[in-house]
Amino acid sequence: MKIIRSVAQMQKMMMRRAGKSLGFVPTMGALHAGHLSLIRRARTENDLVAVSIFVNPAQFGPREDYQRYPRPFAQDARLCRAAGVDYFFAPAAADMYPDGYATYTEVTHLSNVLCGASRPGHFRGVATVVAKLLNITAPDRAYLGIKDYQQVHIISRMVRDLNMPVKIVACPTVREPSGLALSSRNQFLSAEQKAGSAVIARALHHCRDLILSKKQRKSREIIQCMKRMITSIPGAKIDYVAVVDCQTLDPITVVGSVAAIVCAVRVGTTRLIDNIVVRSAVSR
Repeated sequence: MKIIRSVAQMQKMMMRRAGKSLGFVPTMGALHAGHLSLIRRARTENDLVAVSIFVNPAQFGPREDYQRYPRPFAQDARLCRAAGVDYFFAPAAADMYPDGYATYTEVTHLSNVLCGASRPGHFRGVATVVAKLLNITAPDRAYLGIKDYQQVHIISRMVRDLNMPVKIVACPTVREPSGLALSSRNQFLSAEQKAGSAVIARALHHCRDLILSKKQRKSREIIQCMKRMITSIPGAKIDYVAVVDCQTLDPITVVGSVAAIVCAVRVGTTRLIDNIVVRSAVSR
C-alpha cells in the first residue's frame, strides 16, 4: 500500500494507473466496520482501491468538533493495508486549502434542509472537498454509506450536474448488534448512552413496520411516534425527524410507495444521524 500525503503526488499516481479501474472511498478517518464494508465492495468491483483520510475543516461549524474529531492515523493505515487498499491518501489541510483558497461547490436546495438547516454551510464544505477529491483521484466508482442519506444525495446530484465521469455507489448502513448505526462519533458515547441510542434504530424499524402493515401512512403520526420513542433516551435532544421524498428530500404528508424516514438526534454532546427507506405496495 502506498501512503501519499501530497495532492500533486496523488494526481501523478492516478495518471499512471494504465487503464486500471479505480474504486475510491472518501473518509474522515477513524475507520470502523462501516468504512471497511465500503472498501471491501470497492475491492471486489475494481482493479485498484484508493482511500482518503481527511478531516475536512470546511464542513465544520465554529461550535462543532473539528479539533476533537478522532485522528488515529496509524490504526487507519493498518486497517487499510489489511483490507487490500492500494493508495492511502492523507493530505494536509494546507495542501487541500492553500492560502487564498476561494472556490466552493454548493448543491442548492438539497443542502439547505434537514442537517443543512441546523448546520449552515456544512454541505457546501462536503460538496467542495468531495469534488476536489474526485478531481484528484479520478476514480471510476466512489463508495458512500447510505447512513449519510442526505450527503449521498447531494454528492450524487453534484456528480450528475457537473458531468463528473464517476459512478456513485451507495452502500447499506452497517450497524452494531444493538442496531445503532456505526459512526466514528460513537466513541464519544458512554456505555449507557450507546445502549440508549439503539432506540433510534428501533424507532425507525417500528415506524417502517407501521407503514408496511398499513396501520399508518400519515407522516405527522409517524413523526410523533418516532419522537415519543426517541425522547425515552436519557439526555436525548431531537434535531429533526422527517418523512421525505427519496429524491428531492422534500417533506411528504402521506407515505405512498416509497419514502425515507430520516432523523438527527443529540445524545449528550454527540450528534447521531440515521434513516430508513420504506418501500411498500401502498398506493395513494
